[in-house]
Amino acid sequence: MFTKGSEAMKKIQKLTFIAVLVAQALILHIIEGMLPVIFITPGAKLGLSNIITLTSLYMLGFKDTFAVLMLRIILNGLLAPNPSGMIYSLTGGVLSLLAMQVTKAIGKENVSLIGVSVSGAFFHNVGQIIASSIIIENINIVLYLPALTLAGVGTGIFVAITSNYLLKALKKLPFYNSLVDY
Repeated sequence: MFTKGSEAMKKIQKLTFIAVLVAQALILHIIEGMLPVIFITPGAKLGLSNIITLTSLYMLGFKDTFAVLMLRIILNGLLAPNPSGMIYSLTGGVLSLLAMQVTKAIGKENVSLIGVSVSGAFFHNVGQIIASSIIIENINIVLYLPALTLAGVGTGIFVAITSNYLLKALKKLPFYNSLVDY
């Protein structure tokens, strides 16, 4: 039915891989919700699902990563008991992905995976602060940004290191080259 290098087979492999990434991001998000809060800063989290977002950005490119992100947010929104969490995930996630794409594109060879990840972590926090200020109708929540930024730098580094190992492992997949967005 399919020849080994056929375009249809490549599309099926890519769609399947995207589905696996969405499932992994969703599982990591759920696991993170079960972890005890380890930060002094209330609301700060490790951002485990961002490992998948960053990995996807480097493997599949912006368009497919946007799909992975949106599917994860929508599915989590359907499963989560807190609908306002979807607003925070949406604003933080989209702003983070845009920042990572811009940083990656502008930085090219001069900005490492860690730099891209930290910029994403920072703008994820900015997105959540924007959402919070709209929801609670108080701009003073911006004063919380420095504390979130400090936590975000640490989590951004953790996400980048983990994504780096994951990318190295994924390069060993036999169909890796058919997935990568050059």
